[in-house]
Amino acid sequence: MGIQQSPNYTIERYNERISVVRFERSMDEEINDKVHHLCAAIEANPFLGFIEAIPTYATVAVYYDVFRIYEQSKEVEAFVHQHLEHLILQSWYDRHLSKKVVYIPVCYGGKYGPDLREVAAYHRMLPEEVIAEHTAKLYPVYMIGFAPGFPYLGGVSERIAVPRRSTPRKKIPAGSVGIAGRQTGIYPFASPGGWQIIGRTPLSLFHVDQDPPTHICPGNKVKFTPITASEYEEWGHTTGGAS
Repeated sequence: MGIQQSPNYTIERYNERISVVRFERSMDEEINDKVHHLCAAIEANPFLGFIEAIPTYATVAVYYDVFRIYEQSKEVEAFVHQHLEHLILQSWYDRHLSKKVVYIPVCYGGKYGPDLREVAAYHRMLPEEVIAEHTAKLYPVYMIGFAPGFPYLGGVSERIAVPRRSTPRKKIPAGSVGIAGRQTGIYPFASPGGWQIIGRTPLSLFHVDQDPPTHICPGNKVKFTPITASEYEEWGHTTGGAS
């Protein structure tokens, strides 16, 4: 499988129907912006046989229909890679990428955030200080993964960054907001998990009958806003949100 390289990226055919563009090998907002710019460029300028572009932290996986491309070019890999190279070189990264801000209400601590005090103790802080730090910034949505609708949000302050739990929980409630290292995220469904749970949102993040099905999408930014336990309960009753 051939690999095209430049100082800033590589393009490699992963298998017979996927090619991968890689922008370095780190978790960085500037690199992730390049990922989302390229996804937008591909979707705005799709090639024959293009199916889908999937963003991750520093890569874009491009899915395509080999048979449709073969109708136009017998050199499938060269056809796809030349199209991707052309988009990358067209200065797409100098263009403004609109970033939707999604506001997520969160009830911190208590039964909704069982690890809040532990996170606070880890940093010799008060729980209120952890909440203030967690709600102080906008978090870029690097990617969706692990479970449908699970957003990986980067840029957690070092002041509240904590390792994953040594023993994962067997079941974390839907809507739980956690921290793992310099990342924060929201569990869209009840599932096992090892992140430190500091709060919970009453919002439902994934709806299979909607387009897109995710409440939060890659390339968005997320702002957490604190709510009280009574507000959480009232929200759940009036909207049918997570409980």
